[in-house]
Amino acid sequence: MSDESDWKDKKTGQFKKGNRFWEKKSSYGRKPVFANPEELWAAAAEYFTWVEENPLYEEKAFHHQGNITKTKIAKMRAMTLGGLFLYIDIGKDAFNLYRERPAFVEVCKLIENTIKEQKFTGAAADLLNPAIIARDLGLADKKEVVSKSDVKVTADMSPRESANAYQELMGEGD
Repeated sequence: MSDESDWKDKKTGQFKKGNRFWEKKSSYGRKPVFANPEELWAAAAEYFTWVEENPLYEEKAFHHQGNITKTKIAKMRAMTLGGLFLYIDIGKDAFNLYRERPAFVEVCKLIENTIKEQKFTGAAADLLNPAIIARDLGLADKKEVVSKSDVKVTADMSPRESANAYQELMGEGD
């Protein structure tokens, strides 16, 4: 099929019956943005450099001898996969597809580990909020409370029965 008139009605703009417009497509799907792992790593390294060269700024006010001075203080910008995706113009799904390609497995791991390391060391040095980074990295403290007692408090108990059950549960009973 040589041109649009073969498969589209000029007057209505609608597809003609029996058209095969998909045959006009020379390739299928978006071409991969990165042809090889080295190109992906180069783009990620460019993002890492951008993060370092573009810190966030916090405005602080200082008071000295009756004068108030405002100044901007550079703060570390955390690397994120989301930030990387925006910077190199790919989506999470596209990155996951690269991750599944054997040639890209190692570079994807290296990128993820670089981002995790930057966050962890930034939080350890108190340059990033440790609580936020710990949650992001899955390092939050988790405490599990296990009761060794079969004591139960139910709605039909009297206040005295509930109090006794609670004391027994807490190990304060007889």
